[in-house]
Amino acid sequence: MRILVAEPIAEEGVARLRAEHEVDERPGITRDELCSILAGYDGLVVRSQVQVDRDIISAGGSRLQVIGRAGVGVDNVDLDAATAAGITVVNAPTGNTIAAAEHTLALLSGVARRIAAADASVRRGEWKRSEFTGLELRGRTLGIVGLGKIGQAIAARAVAMEMTVLASDPYVTAEQAALHGVELVAFDSLIRRADVVTVHVPLTRATRGLIGREQIARMKPGAIVLNVARGGVIDEAAVAEGLASGHLGGAGIDVFETEPPTGSPLLAAPNTILTPHLGASTAEAQVLVAEEIADQVLDVLAGRPARYAVNAPLITPETARAIAPYLPLAEVLGRFFAQFARGGVRTITLDIGGELAAVDASPLAAAVLRGIIETSTTQRVNLVNAAALAKARGITLVERKTPDAGAFAAQLSVSGESGGRTTTVAGTVAGGETRLTRLNEYRLDIELSDVMLITHHRDRPGMIGRIGQTLGAADVNISAMHVGRSAPRADALMILALDEDVPPDVEAAIRTQESVVELWTIRLGRDR
Repeated sequence: MRILVAEPIAEEGVARLRAEHEVDERPGITRDELCSILAGYDGLVVRSQVQVDRDIISAGGSRLQVIGRAGVGVDNVDLDAATAAGITVVNAPTGNTIAAAEHTLALLSGVARRIAAADASVRRGEWKRSEFTGLELRGRTLGIVGLGKIGQAIAARAVAMEMTVLASDPYVTAEQAALHGVELVAFDSLIRRADVVTVHVPLTRATRGLIGREQIARMKPGAIVLNVARGGVIDEAAVAEGLASGHLGGAGIDVFETEPPTGSPLLAAPNTILTPHLGASTAEAQVLVAEEIADQVLDVLAGRPARYAVNAPLITPETARAIAPYLPLAEVLGRFFAQFARGGVRTITLDIGGELAAVDASPLAAAVLRGIIETSTTQRVNLVNAAALAKARGITLVERKTPDAGAFAAQLSVSGESGGRTTTVAGTVAGGETRLTRLNEYRLDIELSDVMLITHHRDRPGMIGRIGQTLGAADVNISAMHVGRSAPRADALMILALDEDVPPDVEAAIRTQESVVELWTIRLGRDR
């Protein structure tokens, strides 16, 4: 496969990509050039300068599979457009954790002790010690907005500095925060109580302008504001006003709404330390980020779930190991169900039984939807866009879990109603094989194959033989068979696994047999 690296990343990451695929490095590529060549690549790697918008994603055509952002924030990638196109977007959220945490605390120390201003004074030949009396951080309260990996790393270091640490994060419990020596509080409480407020959240509609005039007005007099997250999370004009009025004691800013921040009011504000987006700029972080993004891109191109996919179900290594054997089963069951039910199902129920009930099964649900949808579209369908495509088609999936999987360690069952008839298809994985364990009310055990012929017929002597002879005459080989029946000489369901596809005239010949009520040819291979 071919990967385009459009911005510089550490050579260690490029080497990992080159070990498995062809890599073109094009730092400084123009937008027009990128649009003109992107359709020839399977993967794209960027940092923060290249804006991967809807037009560029469209230029990737049907070949582009993955966009790798070498860093944490992905606001330079149009996630909606990528998701609609079935393109996985991955980032590298842990490689720069320590670098960003250390830079945050470096800014805090610099502002608290007025280091930049003191340095400039000395260089001017001055010795004005009394003008640069600073603040001790011990005993002061640090408020962290966003207790993710970076927030946690900052908390650990602040606790070691004998600071009191508060945090606000809707996705963290009080118990989880306490493990890091942090008191979890509401955002408004944090704003009122903290001597220092540092933000570590992504830039979204909800977080843009999170620290504005109203929040600054409620802060303690002399409070310090830090931003080593994303430009736009704080209102730069409001912070500059707070500094000019003396209500804020200082600010350490590494990221800006516009970079470079030409014209930003912070450039003229007092008691500031401004750095040019250096949060991840350590030699160690650059290598770690490059290696982490390379691994994510390689996972996607190899068909493996990426741990840090931004627009796909998040899969931990533990979950990946548990569900990996069942992802192909889930997809095949979805494909089987769509053909067996013959459309019209709007609400689908996925029952997850046995050991799988203990793990996050959202990737299994996405795989089922992928199997269902791809039988009726030429659009690329994968774990990234399956849920969105299903929603657009008016399809709802309901997930249920139970510890009971019958005689199996785990079992998946897909069911739904259409035209007053309920269709159920269930399966499991045994000995590395995907096996069908139930069709409607019939219990069975047969390996799933690319082509399966199913007949609903009256249980009459010679029926199985006649169908077998018809297939044999057409040189269609039967590899496995299962027959279930409701009662002797009543209704029967026969499932045949075949080595070859069934020609239309052979299907027609079987349908004309007197006892055949209904016939399905289920094609499970993607190329069918």
